[in-house]
Amino acid sequence: MLLTFSFFLTACSGPGYYMQAISGQWRLLHARRDIQSLVDDPATSPELVGQLEAAGRIIEFAESKLDLPADGSYSSYVEIDGNALVWNVVATEEFSLQPKEWCFIVAGCLPYRGFFKLQKAEQSLARLRNKGLDVYLSPAPAYSTLGKFRDPLLSTMFTGSDIRMAAYLFHELAHQRLYIKGDGGFNESYAAFMEETGVKIWLESTHRQAELQHWQVLQSAGKAFNSLLRGVREDLAELYRSNSSDAEKRRLKADILQGLVQSYDQLRAAKWDNKDYFSEWFTEPLNNAKLALYNTYEGGQCAFQNLFNQTGGNMREFHRLAAKQARLKKDQRRKWLTQTCTAIAPAGEL
Repeated sequence: MLLTFSFFLTACSGPGYYMQAISGQWRLLHARRDIQSLVDDPATSPELVGQLEAAGRIIEFAESKLDLPADGSYSSYVEIDGNALVWNVVATEEFSLQPKEWCFIVAGCLPYRGFFKLQKAEQSLARLRNKGLDVYLSPAPAYSTLGKFRDPLLSTMFTGSDIRMAAYLFHELAHQRLYIKGDGGFNESYAAFMEETGVKIWLESTHRQAELQHWQVLQSAGKAFNSLLRGVREDLAELYRSNSSDAEKRRLKADILQGLVQSYDQLRAAKWDNKDYFSEWFTEPLNNAKLALYNTYEGGQCAFQNLFNQTGGNMREFHRLAAKQARLKKDQRRKWLTQTCTAIAPAGEL
């Protein structure tokens, strides 16, 4: 799961947040090194050269086959300490699945707030937790400035296979191509669809059939997991709307979240031969904030799949139709985005 950093020109945060964001962005841009110079430098490790060259081929594919122009981004590289560039804070009320929003001049209002320093993120998390909110901290290996700067490749994007790298790049380039200020659900659904579909097309074009099959197994597992979480969200939403006392809601909330763990174990045994695809998701206590963030990134996939099907796989036409949906009023966009798969696509294509 990927996060787009809430771009630092803030409309409602204090000067401390403003300064850490500007400082972090400045350090990142100042640390950029030209990729071609790195490739030509004998001191650059063969492993990094190979990764940079692979990234270049992926970006070329994104531009020529997926209609995702890079516009100068990813022509430089930055080495990052650790496995995350930014840490994103998510918060909800104790009895709500609606994430708290923070508003920014460029990106609009978003359901998370990003920090370049882990310590700052943890301090923010603690303050929100002390107010009685459900909170969650999510590391982000990549982000987009939405074309405002020429974003660099990051060492955090190279921590997995070239397939994972391609997924990062397709996702972030999608944000550069189409972004609606203040509509995280639409933006992340569009980028997540381009990530999944882009990887599929890329693997097909490079005749990596075995890896494509494995990728599709993982995507199928992700959809099953998302369906499981959707049911839990519905149960919690019904509970929160009820007239039960806070004490009763608190008790039933804990029961529902514990039931999620049990249902996940059953799903693993019944569908995945006990493969634990989402073990990391359960390493921390479950709460509303974690469910809210996952929903932001996984919703709307059916709507964009249907749009893609309508074009017969024509990527340029797909982007045109997506941009048309982006011009709808927000409530109309939300309604379109939340259609179910069975309502908008033939069963054989799901």
